Amino acid sequence: MWKKILRVFAFGVLLLLLCGAGAGWWLAGLFDAEVDGVALQKTVPAQVAYLQQLPPASRGKVLAVVSSTGQYPVEKTAGKLKKTGYELTELARFYWVLRANGFAVDIASPQGGAAPQVLDDDDMAEYDYSFLNDPQSSAQARNTLKLADVDAAEYQAIYFVGGKGAMYDFPQNPDIRRLLQQMLAVQKLIVAVCHGPAALLALDSANSPSWLAGKKLTAFTNAEELLLMPDAAQRFEVLLQSALEQQGATFDAGPRYLPNLVVDGNLLTGQNPWSVWQLAEATVRALGVTPLARPVTGEEQAMLLLQIQRQQGTAAAKAQLPQLLQQGPLQRDLLIMMALVSAMAGDWTESIEQLALAQAVKSRQQQLTP
Repeated sequence: MWKKILRVFAFGVLLLLLCGAGAGWWLAGLFDAEVDGVALQKTVPAQVAYLQQLPPASRGKVLAVVSSTGQYPVEKTAGKLKKTGYELTELARFYWVLRANGFAVDIASPQGGAAPQVLDDDDMAEYDYSFLNDPQSSAQARNTLKLADVDAAEYQAIYFVGGKGAMYDFPQNPDIRRLLQQMLAVQKLIVAVCHGPAALLALDSANSPSWLAGKKLTAFTNAEELLLMPDAAQRFEVLLQSALEQQGATFDAGPRYLPNLVVDGNLLTGQNPWSVWQLAEATVRALGVTPLARPVTGEEQAMLLLQIQRQQGTAAAKAQLPQLLQQGPLQRDLLIMMALVSAMAGDWTESIEQLALAQAVKSRQQQLTP
């Protein structure tokens, strides 16, 4: 996602430089200091405090389902090869939260074997690289179970991972339909994030009311989809939000790209990748366990600040900066990216306020630096 936004950023910086070099340097100076990318990519679980003492997986099993679709149909992309798959961050972060709380996580896909991962360096952090570098989790990802071989009775919950590949092999998949029907029959948890709720479309039946009728849920919204991929309706036939609403779901479209968790009985859904942390811990609670305390990430802190700004205003968000920064790091990069998203959407006032918030964070961080 962020690569496309960065292209817009480059264009924006060019405009600022044309208007005045000072404005361009000011914007560039708002970004966080660069991290050691090579060291980050080598992160292993033993280097992450939350993962250093994983308990035995004695509390039962959860099934994570990922897409097997690795590219868009060429007829939908004017004959061009465009890769897709499942979002690694949406699998890794959920996986580690469940593991840290004593649950085993199996990984399955429609075809089984190595499923296509979407690895976006702009979004990935220590939990994601720890997943890739851990012998057990990486082996599971390379050798996913085939859905046809999965027995629903073995699992307490099923989690559908997002990624645009899910739009192609989740909605009509007979094994997803079977697993959902079997798990719903005994009131087990159904969990999904971003494009993962496309799996719920597999429950549709022409001869009976949809199970989704009246269910409150969320997923990647039409607004989020179309802002970064204007031809999404052509690529997918129908947008996910629209498809879910057509089956009678009550869709909760939260603010664009901000975390949003919706719980309706045994159905738990998250709107976008930034909802995964909340969704994972909500799943643990729904399974009857109080989640293990976890150090807050800089990404979560930035998202919380943006939510405060949206709900209470920029002044209130700035006033809460001291308390937030005491709790942990805060990513300015993410604030700037969201400001660029707002600019892309034509929300210039919101964009300026988000940049002002990034400047306030930088100033406060400088005050705290010895």
